Amino acid sequence: MRINFNSIKPIYIQVAEAIEDDIVTGKLKEGEPVYSQLILSRELGINPATAAKGINQLVGKGVLEKQRGLSMTVAYGTAQKLLDERRDKGLKVIVENLVNTAVKVGISKETVITEIIRQFDTIKGGDTDE
Repeated sequence: MRINFNSIKPIYIQVAEAIEDDIVTGKLKEGEPVYSQLILSRELGINPATAAKGINQLVGKGVLEKQRGLSMTVAYGTAQKLLDERRDKGLKVIVENLVNTAVKVGISKETVITEIIRQFDTIKGGDTDE
């Protein structure tokens, strides 16, 4: 887990995203304990309150669960939820960039759609329903 101290993105958001990355990649498993704010603060060289803010953001989102008297754990169903969220967000960004570029350089909607279909046919061998 790394933090970019030169980024304009707040550190607590980077902490939350790094924990999500570890969940998506399977480094952190559902139902298992998560890093404590003290461990995060020591390993990343950040304030414990900043680490706690990142963790609490994930608690509010339902990614992590607080268990009284026990450590924080990864909520069940979280890995698939995060994958779906990232896939949807990623596709939206790709499409927005494609459409913005097409509009700027004067490519029609029909041409963009035709090219997308052609690329799918080339890559997937004509199976465009997936």
